Amino acid sequence: MIRLLKFFGWSIVAAFCGLLLALSGAFLYLSPGLPSVEALRTIQLQIPLRVYSSDGKLIAEFGEMRRNPIRFAEIPPNFINALLSAEDDNFANHYGVDPSSLMRAATQLVKSGHIQSGGSTITMQVAKNFFLTSERSFSRKATEILLALQIERQLTKDEILELYVNKIYLGNRAYGIEAAAQVYYGKSIRDVSLAQMAMIAGLPKAPSRFNPLANPARSKERRDWILGRMYKLGKITEAAYTEAVNEPLNASYHVPTPEVSAPYIAEMARAEMVGRYGSDAYTEGFRVTTTVPSDLQEMANTAVHEGLMTYDQRHGYRGPESRLPGKTQAAWANELTKQRTISGLEPAIVTQVEKNGIEVLTRNGQEHVAWESMKWARPFLNTNSMGPSPRQPADVTQVGDLVRVQRQADNSLKFSQIPVAQGALVTLDPQNGAIRALVGGFAFEQSNYNRATQAKRQPGSSFKPFVYSAALDNGYTPASLVNDAPIVFVDEYLDKVWRPKNDNNTFLGPIRMREALYKSRNLVSIRLLQSMGVDRTIDYISKFGFNKQDLPRNLSLALGTATLTPIEIATGWSTFANGGYKITPYIIDKIESRNSELLFSANPPSAPTGDTASSGIAAPENGFTINTATGETPVQPAAQAPVTAERIIDGRTTYILNSMLEDVIKLGTGRRALALGRSDLAGKTGTTNDSKDAWFSGYNADYVTTVWTGFDQPESLGRREYGGTVALPIWMNFMGAALKGKPPHTQPEPEGILSLRVDPVSGRAATPGTPNAYFELFKSEDTPPSVNELGNGMAPGSPLPADEAAPIDLF
Repeated sequence: MIRLLKFFGWSIVAAFCGLLLALSGAFLYLSPGLPSVEALRTIQLQIPLRVYSSDGKLIAEFGEMRRNPIRFAEIPPNFINALLSAEDDNFANHYGVDPSSLMRAATQLVKSGHIQSGGSTITMQVAKNFFLTSERSFSRKATEILLALQIERQLTKDEILELYVNKIYLGNRAYGIEAAAQVYYGKSIRDVSLAQMAMIAGLPKAPSRFNPLANPARSKERRDWILGRMYKLGKITEAAYTEAVNEPLNASYHVPTPEVSAPYIAEMARAEMVGRYGSDAYTEGFRVTTTVPSDLQEMANTAVHEGLMTYDQRHGYRGPESRLPGKTQAAWANELTKQRTISGLEPAIVTQVEKNGIEVLTRNGQEHVAWESMKWARPFLNTNSMGPSPRQPADVTQVGDLVRVQRQADNSLKFSQIPVAQGALVTLDPQNGAIRALVGGFAFEQSNYNRATQAKRQPGSSFKPFVYSAALDNGYTPASLVNDAPIVFVDEYLDKVWRPKNDNNTFLGPIRMREALYKSRNLVSIRLLQSMGVDRTIDYISKFGFNKQDLPRNLSLALGTATLTPIEIATGWSTFANGGYKITPYIIDKIESRNSELLFSANPPSAPTGDTASSGIAAPENGFTINTATGETPVQPAAQAPVTAERIIDGRTTYILNSMLEDVIKLGTGRRALALGRSDLAGKTGTTNDSKDAWFSGYNADYVTTVWTGFDQPESLGRREYGGTVALPIWMNFMGAALKGKPPHTQPEPEGILSLRVDPVSGRAATPGTPNAYFELFKSEDTPPSVNELGNGMAPGSPLPADEAAPIDLF
């Protein structure tokens, strides 16, 4: 008996030594290839790129992995208990490996012949998730065990749990428990209920099988089992358990909801970040703050949406998007799931036509659309004509029509349609080029083509101020008389006969430059350009930031036949608003790391303000200064010295031109803007041939805003549609809201400006008693001669010889 006991004793010792030797051999074999556990302390989890408005509101999130890392101290104790109850209830007591779990896994393997569970502890799962693959093999399991033992020696239990809950995949692109709480419940893990915590805790085992969206029954079964385990282990009371298991499974899909709608801004920021950081932009957790305030962006969205809707309905109803007669309610409901809401316009299918309106099926169910909201829907025949006004709903729709409705503040529905015409709006800070609002089209869902930055269109008369600026910097004055009369000539660049005309086919004869601008006289612009020379004028205008290749080398340039984007026009106009300085638009104000370290801060060349901005033409001639908003800066941007923008035109020129552009609103084609009741607005309409493009650009010293409207494939907006009827209302809607409550703000008067009385007939300095004399602004060196100074051989108000003018005509 003693001999038998000795035999068993030595056998156990031998087995133990053999196991020890085997483990030692495995350690010696595997340890050289083990990664450093210390790397877990500095591990960089993939975090998506997030873009924010200047006031900190979320605009967009980019990245495949939704993750919001959370500190251990922020994890609710109930969630830790739920997780440990489900995954590793002995976590607090083992040293990375739980022998009982491994033995259970081995027994299952022997009985079934295949691996059913790995017997992994949370520590072993951390080792696998961070360092290993999901391959099922004994060598990988051995490596996992060794790593787990090392992790337990070097990290605390709290650190291990923090790594685990932030790394695990929990379905629907959610990585980590905070992201999962946001995806399934739309709130933080700190705010979910006990039952919801248990549901999330049940996902690591099989994110697809126990997903509450894909398999709600199995998810609830798993949740209730975890709650039972928590109760059995004494982690929750019976009352808490009963309440939790009776809670319905109320999970639903929640995507990160933007707090401000600015998809074109988001795309611009995303593209710039990818240009800076490549694919790391999507995973390194960058936080990008843009230059766009959320309130201004929402104002811009509203202005463009309402403006295009108003124009569209002015031209009639084009009919349903499709007709689905004879279908069942279920078929209609299925069709609605295929349709997208476009800029708030919801799809709906007409189910009944009544006297007082129509019944429609929306995603919310059956709803009513009142007849009052349908009376605008005259049949669209073509851009210039419509059919008769409808007398009843049956004249507009029929059962089975797929239409669009717009939900009002009181939840009622208004009959609508998606506009075909497009528009763009861009607003800049004229002092530094910061983009304050940008809309690239009616709806990003409809088309993510950014018309504000990509669509090159002819600006029409909104380009004329650049020609007038060139004239003012070449000796002409607002009082210069130019002959608004028919002209026929062969252009040396076009090599053909050209008979330009004004838009109304009238001619006013000799006219002051100021009046010619606010009345938008085409012949005057052409004569000015011809007198200065096309090449010379192009050289001048290109200083505003335009590419010479986009400026036609012929006299049609005076009528705005260049091909330019709205943001290029707004950039050029910013020089008029800031006193003569060139700015460069930029969208990113700062970039922060995942740890809130400042990586980049914009320091764009800016126009000086106050007294330094009113010194007229005095400015260093050192060329254009590189805009640091387009490149990396030191981590401490506060130490950067401010960069002064390059002055490109005389400050007195912008001051005089500003007063002329103010007259466009007071007396000319922009008179509608008087309704805003402001004295500091200046601007200019623009309409191209056949009204294919309609523009309005305008500003005060706070904002420069350009609006374009037209069709993506150029066609007429209509014979009675102009910049003043389509684009200007959008501009007014935005600028009225943006400037509400702000005091008047315009550029200060620079030195070297004189205000003199002028004879309206001759353009000469008025003598005492001259009838209807008026005050005009001049540069000190460009004042007109009086009647007594005609002997000097110069024509009054013009650099041309006197014998070429009587009245003054530039040819």
